[in-house]
Amino acid sequence: MLKRTVCRNRQLSAESIAKDLQTSCGSQNNTTTVCRELHGMGFHGQAAASKPYITKCNSKHWMQCCKAHRH
Repeated sequence: MLKRTVCRNRQLSAESIAKDLQTSCGSQNNTTTVCRELHGMGFHGQAAASKPYITKCNSKHWMQCCKAHRH
């Protein structure tokens, strides 16, 4: 049930997963227990890589550089 809950929505926190399990199964699970079981299943929390914002000025400079070094 835990794996199915995580596969439906990978962005849920351990607290919300524990609450979902409590409402669906009626079992009391600690957040630490949920984290430990998820790690055992191979699910690890990762932050998304930060990407630079592309402004109009940056895109204009990038296009000029690309056209200058085209060949």
